[in-house]
Amino acid sequence: MLEIKLKIAEKIVEKLKTINADVALEAADVASMLEYPPDSKMGDLALPCFKMSRTLRMAPVKIAATIAEDFDSPCVARAEALNGYFNIFLDGQALCAKVVGEVKKKGEKYGAPDFGEGKTVVLDYSSPNVAKPFHIGHLGTTVIGHSLKKLHEFAGYKCVGINYLGDWGTQFGKLIVAYRSWGNKELIEEGGIDKLVELYVKFHEEAEKNPELNDMARAEFKKLEEKDEENIALWQWFVEISLAEYKKTYAQLGIEFDSYKGESFYTDKMPAQVEKLREMGLMKIDDGASIVDLEEYGMPPCLILKRDGSTLYPTRDIAAAVYRKQTYDFDKAIYVTSAGQSLHFAQWFKVVELMGYDWYDKLVHVPYGTVSINGEKLATRTGNVILLRDLFALAIEKISGIMNEKNPNLENKEKIAEEIGVGAVVFYYLSNNRIRDINFIMDDALNFDGNTGPYVQYTYARTCSVLSKAEDFGGCDTLKVTAPEEAELAKVLARFEENVRDAIDTYEPSVITRYILDVAGAYNRFYHNCTILGAEDAEVKSTRLALTAATKTVLGNAFGLICLAKTEKV
Repeated sequence: MLEIKLKIAEKIVEKLKTINADVALEAADVASMLEYPPDSKMGDLALPCFKMSRTLRMAPVKIAATIAEDFDSPCVARAEALNGYFNIFLDGQALCAKVVGEVKKKGEKYGAPDFGEGKTVVLDYSSPNVAKPFHIGHLGTTVIGHSLKKLHEFAGYKCVGINYLGDWGTQFGKLIVAYRSWGNKELIEEGGIDKLVELYVKFHEEAEKNPELNDMARAEFKKLEEKDEENIALWQWFVEISLAEYKKTYAQLGIEFDSYKGESFYTDKMPAQVEKLREMGLMKIDDGASIVDLEEYGMPPCLILKRDGSTLYPTRDIAAAVYRKQTYDFDKAIYVTSAGQSLHFAQWFKVVELMGYDWYDKLVHVPYGTVSINGEKLATRTGNVILLRDLFALAIEKISGIMNEKNPNLENKEKIAEEIGVGAVVFYYLSNNRIRDINFIMDDALNFDGNTGPYVQYTYARTCSVLSKAEDFGGCDTLKVTAPEEAELAKVLARFEENVRDAIDTYEPSVITRYILDVAGAYNRFYHNCTILGAEDAEVKSTRLALTAATKTVLGNAFGLICLAKTEKV
């Protein structure tokens, strides 16, 4: 559609020059002004002429009428002026031919922009705290982050996915104390991360009664920082146990990371940045702590060192950013975390700028809202968590039950149930604008009839089924468009690249989930209202099969951008 818009815009600019030969508008500017009317009776595209009225010194109604007169452009059936709008009606035959041809030619690259070629993006996402469970609260950073990675890769960027593990801090002192007080090797090896969580929860319960345990934890972490061999060995063991568990969840989501360098990796890289802050006179002492004063920028001070000289999150994040720039020479570094950390990122981004790093404006924080189950928030310390593996298992179990009723003889039912169950959870989450708080309701997520993952995966399977039954279909050279649903489907398919660009520009995967729903809706209306395999006219049949094949490709490409499996049978 972008190419069609540009051709139409070029013709519009020609028309505008008849009004004013010195008009400064470029075709690309006009193309960006073209809108999709809410009702197809108002046209397939529309140009509101109100903004141009002052520049052209002419009423919007007159501008629209001048453009509409004898308007001619590829794929345009007719055009009209109405109340200051220039409305464009596309030629369904030409549009279908163009879309089907492009999808067939480009295949897996259909809809992919190329503005990322030669550029590198570093994405910091997921990043769970070691020895804590991978619960539903981690779902946002994980699936939003990975979707953004897939989107940027689709646009040609070289992407580096970093899992910045929370593998350092006083919590490890707590875990070491808890392990030595109430745990043992056999217990942990048998129970894995679940036992580590139990120990962590027990520590906080016992510390309520005996506050001295907190002093013991700080002492054990200090020994860890000083490279005490026993504590280092325990710490590495805790990390290995945690990673083994996390990777099971990542495998279900189809996620792999390029780096698992956590907070501990940057402990020896922070002193250089602290010294740079000192030398530049940016750091000052406030009540014993070292800070960077950000009052003139409307923010609280950024804490760099505690009173005892130990580092904080901003110190580590600054050191990590410098290392990543030196290592990957990124054009953009994206951090996907909860909206509650927005001030933290704004602060240390500003400190990076004040330190003179000219890439400060390449740092991007992508915040997201909270998630709850039936309105209940989650807390690791109290054990009030919904583990992601349990949520996936429940979704898979429920989908298996539905599939046993609908299609009991389906092959590979277990694998398909996992793809749909996990996909249902992911799609439900990514269907919402990322900044919104989400209350997760499982029954809504698993519905095959609503705007859900199972519904769109079922639609993809439907396209596969239709094509598998048309054994002699080898493509379509000449299209014969006879129904409005065909042109409507082509129009939706044509908008894929625009949605991809929008999702990347706004860091918003929900743009893709909403687009997928649009494609699924358009295809299902087409499927129900247009006979495909039973069409008597051979050209009509091949046209409809070609549109089905194009839909399958577009849905498949879009699924790949949001961690959704392509299910060929349901």
